[in-house]
Amino acid sequence: MNYALFWLILGTVLCLMELFLPTAFVESTLGVSAFVVALASLVLPSFNLQIVLWVVLSLVFIVLLRRFVPKRTPYVLQESTEARTLTPIAPGEAGRVLYEGNSWQARCDDESITISENQPVVVVSRRGNTLYVMPESALRG
Repeated sequence: MNYALFWLILGTVLCLMELFLPTAFVESTLGVSAFVVALASLVLPSFNLQIVLWVVLSLVFIVLLRRFVPKRTPYVLQESTEARTLTPIAPGEAGRVLYEGNSWQARCDDESITISENQPVVVVSRRGNTLYVMPESALRG
C-alpha cells in the first residue's frame, strides 16, 4: 500500500471518529497530523520517520489546541442568588423553591425560621441537590 494513501485513510478515519465520539478535537488534531504526514510521505520514504513526524505533529497540534481553545468551566451555583418558595419550609424540614426556572429541594439555613409559600428567598449554599436558603426579609432587617 502507498504510504500517502495510508495516512490519508488514517486522517479521514480519525476526523470522522471525532464526529461520532467527541473528544474535544483530539481525534481531529490527530487526523490533521495524518494529512500533513500524507503530504510529507511523498518526500519522506521511511515509514518510521513518518510515524515520528506524525507523533510530533500531533503533540504540537494538541498543545496549540489547548492554548487557543478556551476551557469550558462547569456550571457552578452562584452564591447569594434569588429564588422563590413554592411550598412552605418549616423549621428543620425541606420544601421546594423555584430557582433559575427549576424546582429545587430547599431547607432554611436557620432552623428556627419558617418560610411561607411564594416568598422571595436568597440561596446561601448548596449541599448535593438541596439548596439552603434564607428569607430576604431576614437578611435585610
